[in-house]
Amino acid sequence: MYFFIEPEVSGGFGDNSVMDTTVHPPKVSKLHYQLDGWLGDELLESFPCFIVSESLAQELEREHLSGFTLEDVEVTKSEQFEELNPGKALPKFFWLQVTGSAAQDDFGIAEDHRLVVSEGALNTLRKGKIEEADIEEF
Repeated sequence: MYFFIEPEVSGGFGDNSVMDTTVHPPKVSKLHYQLDGWLGDELLESFPCFIVSESLAQELEREHLSGFTLEDVEVTKSEQFEELNPGKALPKFFWLQVTGSAAQDDFGIAEDHRLVVSEGALNTLRKGKIEEADIEEF
Protein backbone atom coordinates (compact mmCIF):
# COMPACT_ATOMS: atom_id res chain seq x y z
CA MET A 1 0.00 0.00 0.00
CA TYR A 2 1.04 3.57 -0.70
CA PHE A 3 -0.04 6.83 0.88
CA PHE A 4 -0.12 10.52 0.08
CA ILE A 5 1.45 12.51 2.89
CA GLU A 6 1.20 16.28 3.09
CA PRO A 7 3.56 17.44 5.85
CA GLU A 8 3.33 20.44 8.14
CA VAL A 9 4.31 23.70 6.43
CA SER A 10 6.21 25.71 9.05
CA GLY A 11 7.81 28.35 6.87
CA GLY A 12 9.21 28.81 3.43
CA PHE A 13 12.26 29.53 1.35
CA GLY A 14 14.87 31.72 2.97
CA ASP A 15 16.99 34.29 1.17
CA ASN A 16 19.88 31.84 0.69
CA SER A 17 17.83 29.37 -1.36
CA VAL A 18 18.90 28.94 -4.96
CA MET A 19 16.19 27.86 -7.40
CA ASP A 20 15.08 27.97 -11.00
CA THR A 21 11.52 29.28 -11.01
CA THR A 22 11.20 29.15 -14.80
CA VAL A 23 10.10 25.51 -14.49
CA HIS A 24 7.28 23.86 -12.55
CA PRO A 25 7.84 22.67 -9.98
CA PRO A 26 10.77 25.00 -9.28
CA LYS A 27 14.17 23.26 -9.37
CA VAL A 28 15.94 23.92 -6.08
CA SER A 29 19.73 23.53 -5.99
CA LYS A 30 20.31 25.00 -2.52
CA LEU A 31 17.69 24.91 0.21
CA HIS A 32 17.36 27.48 2.97
CA TYR A 33 14.23 26.78 5.03
CA GLN A 34 13.12 29.69 7.20
CA LEU A 35 10.77 28.75 10.02
CA ASP A 36 7.91 31.16 10.78
CA GLY A 37 6.15 28.84 13.21
CA TRP A 38 6.60 25.19 14.12
CA LEU A 39 4.23 22.75 15.76
CA GLY A 40 7.02 20.24 16.29
CA ASP A 41 6.65 17.76 13.42
CA GLU A 42 9.83 16.13 12.20
CA LEU A 43 8.80 16.12 8.52
CA LEU A 44 8.19 19.57 7.03
CA GLU A 45 7.43 20.90 3.57
CA SER A 46 7.84 24.01 1.50
CA PHE A 47 6.74 23.07 -2.02
CA PRO A 48 8.50 21.30 -3.67
CA CYS A 49 10.97 20.49 -0.86
CA PHE A 50 10.87 18.39 2.28
CA ILE A 51 13.06 18.42 5.37
CA VAL A 52 13.36 15.86 8.19
CA SER A 53 14.86 16.00 11.65
CA GLU A 54 18.22 14.34 12.17
CA SER A 55 16.70 11.59 14.35
CA LEU A 56 14.06 10.80 11.72
CA ALA A 57 16.69 10.89 8.96
CA GLN A 58 18.67 8.29 10.91
CA GLU A 59 15.56 6.07 11.16
CA LEU A 60 14.99 6.33 7.40
CA GLU A 61 18.59 5.33 6.70
CA ARG A 62 18.50 2.50 9.25
CA GLU A 63 15.49 0.98 7.44
CA HIS A 64 17.27 1.13 4.03
CA LEU A 65 14.25 2.73 2.37
CA SER A 66 14.41 3.63 -1.33
CA GLY A 67 13.67 6.76 -3.34
CA PHE A 68 15.43 9.51 -1.40
CA THR A 69 18.75 11.07 -0.53
CA LEU A 70 19.60 13.27 2.43
CA GLU A 71 21.43 16.54 1.85
CA ASP A 72 22.38 19.55 3.94
CA VAL A 73 19.83 22.30 4.51
CA GLU A 74 20.17 25.69 6.15
CA VAL A 75 17.37 26.22 8.69
CA THR A 76 16.83 29.62 10.28
CA LYS A 77 14.17 31.27 12.45
CA SER A 78 12.26 34.32 11.23
CA GLU A 79 11.54 37.31 13.47
CA GLN A 80 7.98 36.03 13.75
CA PHE A 81 9.27 32.65 14.95
CA GLU A 82 11.50 34.30 17.55
CA GLU A 83 8.59 36.42 18.82
CA LEU A 84 6.28 33.41 19.14
CA ASN A 85 8.94 30.99 20.44
CA PRO A 86 11.65 32.97 22.25
CA GLY A 87 14.74 30.82 22.80
CA LYS A 88 13.18 27.67 21.32
CA ALA A 89 15.89 25.21 20.29
CA LEU A 90 15.62 23.44 16.96
CA PRO A 91 16.84 19.98 16.05
CA LYS A 92 19.24 19.57 13.16
CA PHE A 93 17.37 19.02 9.92
CA PHE A 94 18.27 17.41 6.59
CA TRP A 95 16.87 18.05 3.13
CA LEU A 96 14.90 14.95 2.10
CA GLN A 97 15.38 14.90 -1.67
CA VAL A 98 12.83 12.56 -3.22
CA THR A 99 14.35 10.67 -6.13
CA GLY A 100 12.00 7.68 -6.42
CA SER A 101 8.87 6.91 -8.39
CA ALA A 102 5.43 6.99 -6.76
CA ALA A 103 4.04 3.50 -5.98
CA GLN A 104 7.34 1.87 -6.92
CA ASP A 105 9.88 3.16 -4.41
CA ASP A 106 9.40 3.91 -0.71
CA PHE A 107 9.42 7.64 -1.52
CA GLY A 108 8.12 9.18 -4.75
CA ILE A 109 6.31 12.19 -6.14
CA ALA A 110 2.85 11.81 -7.70
CA GLU A 111 1.81 13.50 -10.94
CA ASP A 112 0.06 16.17 -8.87
CA HIS A 113 3.42 16.81 -7.10
CA ARG A 114 2.36 15.36 -3.73
CA LEU A 115 4.64 13.10 -1.72
CA VAL A 116 3.83 9.38 -1.90
CA VAL A 117 5.28 6.91 0.59
CA SER A 118 5.09 3.16 1.01
CA GLU A 119 3.50 1.59 4.08
CA GLY A 120 7.00 0.77 5.36
CA ALA A 121 8.13 4.37 4.89
CA LEU A 122 5.00 5.66 6.64
CA ASN A 123 5.60 3.31 9.58
CA THR A 124 9.17 4.60 9.82
CA LEU A 125 8.05 8.24 9.63
CA ARG A 126 5.60 7.53 12.46
CA LYS A 127 8.56 6.67 14.71
CA GLY A 128 9.03 10.45 14.75
CA LYS A 129 6.41 13.17 15.22
CA ILE A 130 4.26 13.75 12.12
CA GLU A 131 0.99 14.64 13.85
CA GLU A 132 0.26 17.67 11.65
CA ALA A 133 0.65 15.75 8.37
CA ASP A 134 -2.41 14.90 6.28
CA ILE A 135 -2.26 11.23 5.24
CA GLU A 136 -4.56 9.40 2.82
CA GLU A 137 -4.39 6.32 0.60
CA PHE A 138 -2.74 6.74 -2.79
